[in-house]
Amino acid sequence: MSDPAAPPRARPTLAVDVSTEGVRIAVARDVVRQASLSVLRAERVPQAMLSITFVTPRRMAALNREHLGHRGATDVISFHFDRPSPDAPLLGDIYICPDVARQHARANGVGVREELLRLAVHGTLHVIGWEHPEGDGRLESRMWKRQEALLARALAARDR
Repeated sequence: MSDPAAPPRARPTLAVDVSTEGVRIAVARDVVRQASLSVLRAERVPQAMLSITFVTPRRMAALNREHLGHRGATDVISFHFDRPSPDAPLLGDIYICPDVARQHARANGVGVREELLRLAVHGTLHVIGWEHPEGDGRLESRMWKRQEALLARALAARDR
C-alpha cells in the first residue's frame, strides 16, 4: 500500500522534438521522432527529452568548428547534457545535416530517407552514451551493429 502523504511518483516520459531550420527533409518529422523514441524504448531509457534539428551545411560547419574543432559540415553531431540527479531525464540535442546525409546516401548506395533515419538513430545512441571508434573499426563496432538493428526496426515500423 502506498503512503498517501508521499508525493506522487513521476511517470516515465519520453519526449523528442524534431525541427528544421529552413531545410527540407525527405522523411516526415514524425517518422524521425518515432525512430528516436524506439531507440529510447529499446535501450530502456525511462525519461528523456531530446531535440533533433535538421540544419544547413553552413550551420553544421559552425557547430562542428565551435564544439569539435573540426572544419566543414558533417552528417550528425549530438550533445549529451549532464543530469542534475540520477532520476532526472536524459537530455540531449542532435543536429543532422540533410545535404551531407544525401551525399553519404549516394556514396553508400542507400536511400536518403534511410540515411536520415540512420543518423537519428545514431545520434540518439550517442546521447544515451554509446560510443564507437573512428576509422576502420567503426562499421564493426558494437554501436554500429546496435544502430543497424534499431534502424531495421524503425524502417519496418515506417513501412507498416
